[in-house]
Amino acid sequence: MASAWWPCLILALLSSLAASGLPRSPFRLLGKRSLPEGVANSIEVYSTKISCKVTSRFAHNVVTTRAVNRADTAKEVSFDVELPKTAFITNFTLTIDGVTYPGNVKEREVARKQYEKAVSQGKTAGLVKASGRKLEKFTVSVNVAVGSNVTFELTYEELLKRHKGKYKMYLKVQPKQLVKHFEITADIFEPQGISMLDAEASFITNDLLGSALTKSFSGKKGHVSFKPSLDQQRSCPTCTDSLLDGDFTIIYDVNRESPANVQVVNGYFVHFFAPQGLPVVPKNVAFVIDVSGSMAGRKIEQTRDALLKILEDMKKDDYLNFILFSGDVTIWKDHLVQATPENLQEAREFVKNIDENGMTNLNDGLMMGISMLNQAREEHRIPERSTSIVIMLTDGDANIGERRFEKIQENVRNAIGGKFPLYNLGFGTNLNYNFLETMALQNHGFARRIYEDSDANLQLQGFYEEVANPLLTGVEVEYPENAILDLTQNNYQHFYDGSEIVVAGRLVDKDMNSFKADVKGHGAINDLTFTEEVDMKEVEKALQERDYIFGNYIERLWAYLTIEQLLEKRKNAYGEEKENLTAQALDLSLKYHFVTPLTSMVVTKPEDNEDQMAIADKPGEGGDRDSVLSSFASTASSQQPSTPYYYVDGDPHFIIHVPEKDDAICFNIDEEPGTVLRLIQDPVTGLTVNGQVIGDKKGSPDSKTIKTYFGKLGVTNTQMDLRIEVATEKITLWNGAAQSTFSWLDTVTVTQDGLSMTINRKKNMVVSFGDGVTFVVVLHQVWKKHPVHQDFLGFYVVDSHRMSVQTHGLLGQFFHPFDFKVSNIRPSSDPTKPDATMVVKNHQLTVTRGSQKDYRKNATIGTKVACWFIHNNGEGLIDGVHTDYIVPDLF
Repeated sequence: MASAWWPCLILALLSSLAASGLPRSPFRLLGKRSLPEGVANSIEVYSTKISCKVTSRFAHNVVTTRAVNRADTAKEVSFDVELPKTAFITNFTLTIDGVTYPGNVKEREVARKQYEKAVSQGKTAGLVKASGRKLEKFTVSVNVAVGSNVTFELTYEELLKRHKGKYKMYLKVQPKQLVKHFEITADIFEPQGISMLDAEASFITNDLLGSALTKSFSGKKGHVSFKPSLDQQRSCPTCTDSLLDGDFTIIYDVNRESPANVQVVNGYFVHFFAPQGLPVVPKNVAFVIDVSGSMAGRKIEQTRDALLKILEDMKKDDYLNFILFSGDVTIWKDHLVQATPENLQEAREFVKNIDENGMTNLNDGLMMGISMLNQAREEHRIPERSTSIVIMLTDGDANIGERRFEKIQENVRNAIGGKFPLYNLGFGTNLNYNFLETMALQNHGFARRIYEDSDANLQLQGFYEEVANPLLTGVEVEYPENAILDLTQNNYQHFYDGSEIVVAGRLVDKDMNSFKADVKGHGAINDLTFTEEVDMKEVEKALQERDYIFGNYIERLWAYLTIEQLLEKRKNAYGEEKENLTAQALDLSLKYHFVTPLTSMVVTKPEDNEDQMAIADKPGEGGDRDSVLSSFASTASSQQPSTPYYYVDGDPHFIIHVPEKDDAICFNIDEEPGTVLRLIQDPVTGLTVNGQVIGDKKGSPDSKTIKTYFGKLGVTNTQMDLRIEVATEKITLWNGAAQSTFSWLDTVTVTQDGLSMTINRKKNMVVSFGDGVTFVVVLHQVWKKHPVHQDFLGFYVVDSHRMSVQTHGLLGQFFHPFDFKVSNIRPSSDPTKPDATMVVKNHQLTVTRGSQKDYRKNATIGTKVACWFIHNNGEGLIDGVHTDYIVPDLF
């Protein structure tokens, strides 16, 4: 099954293009943005072309955009591409006034170290996030000198997977302005022959499609061209903005005269298998459905709608049952029942009355469903030639019963015992998708994310349709002994109607004349064997149309499939096995120039391979959260003039980095426990952060005052109608009236338009609002029975460049540049902490040199940060007095 990728693409853009004649630091990162229509800021994007070659399902796509600056000053142009999550980028180049800057794929950590080195030298860096069900975004911007031309070229490859009898290639079209030469071309070559070919667009009428679109196919070749004129691109006859904004989809299938097809080129082979016309194997389905309180409202309604539609598609030989879990487990029937008309009518009534309630006992729900399937087989209640599956739907993590992820996975794995697959559906984003995916993969299934959109019920139905018609079980693909090397996966628990099995490998002797391939499986009526005799000369003859073939495409297809499967196996591996799988996948990624979760692409100056300009990373769907956090941390903690940082931690100590001085200022706020202080308030973006003070359980004997810390933080975004309360015990998110609660024991990422929130188990939490506002909350934990201290929080601002000039608060007022001067440094009563005179904001203060701790990288030890300490609650440094920042409550 296709692996799913986490929707995030990190792109760090580093300066130094002196050879091009551009000003220093010509790059900067942009989030999702739109340019003015027509000629944007005198930057004319005069050509955009998407060129696709598809050979034997393997797609090689090149996206090229050309622009020229017709203004009398340097201007910025943006290059945005959304590409499939299952694709691997293979190249990205910039050509500026004829000088090309090529891309090189490197091991991710090697590239990351170069990135951090460049950041520490004050070069520009940033983060680009991508979102969507099928696509992820690649974004880069460049300042173009007067009269200069720039060409962006991105290349990516993917193996098209067959779903419901069709191959679909999704191309995102979003030029953001009228483009003189806009074109999509696709050339398809399929040795089996093409049986149908179509193309559709979500953004234009059929009349326009008819005149701008051409499509044709004959025999093995197909061609699609979409070339709208300037007038056809206009959103109205007199408009200057473009209507090209949406999905362009190419759809095709191949002839199925034979169930199998083998293709061989240069010692590598690929074997496609998709039999037609077989009777469907009866299935026994345990629907394990989360009905906890968090499913209330629209989710439970859409789940009911989907289940009612699924019941219409159940076949008379199928068996089923419903297992509902919340705090308790409720079952429809004591055992599986046949899908007779009478039972289906009773099932509909049961489904209509499903309601939400209570907590989430995921473990017991799954164990009940698995037990029913095992019991039905043992008691011979179901047909001998039938297959069993578990379909589990949840919108959150277990919070009652067994809650340990590893233990739940172990319980499920032992109960299933490899006998049937588990399919996990994750409803929404407030869940640990990694956990669901790993558990499904451990049991020969897969996980899918169901997005909380108006069509969530259709997404659920669509998933069921994929697994509704098993044609074979226990499929084994066999080749002659000692004839094949480096084979990709060749055994599958199920083959479903409308899908396809793809196996690739290397031949021991690439000059061999022939070989045989057998596919064996259990059908609804009998066992079947499909044999394919491969004549090498005939295969070579069938592949003579070289103009449709790009390079050693079967070798690249084999490498793509091998890497994809190694990465899937790696998710379930530990220790030495995981290290071996990682090493294999990394070697292939580097050899074949693929940007995978293990590699990064570094764009370099041609004469200096160490002076990198861009890094493109591809994390996984569940999220490589530690690496994401480290990119924040490395950017924020380099302490260079280009990287300001602000935080409050400890007693509570406020630390303000002043990049112009490459120095820091610090102060304490002494207030009673229970006091709420305003840390940040921005009336333009609607962002507010407040913190509530807590104290030690009791003062230490040698201290005159009780130590205080922040025990709660309240984050509000009025524009998004969103609130986040961060406490030392839990994190609560309100999205309007909807409430979600998470534990510090979770590792989870929550994403929605404009928000990304990642909890790293018992360590920290990263919150980002769009591109340009990022906070990190660090959890400090002490021994539970400590007689004096209790858990507390640290709050760090690692990116604030999108916040307005009106931002204020104890931290927020310092987001804007300010200056200070230090003189008359002199000894104090403590020889390690000299005093000095500081002039800041027209005040002359006596300050003391000291240090505070930065706990982002290590919440226990921390890193010392030198600073000038302002006495008396920051008096003379902060605007007004500290009591001006006391507010009634967290929100």
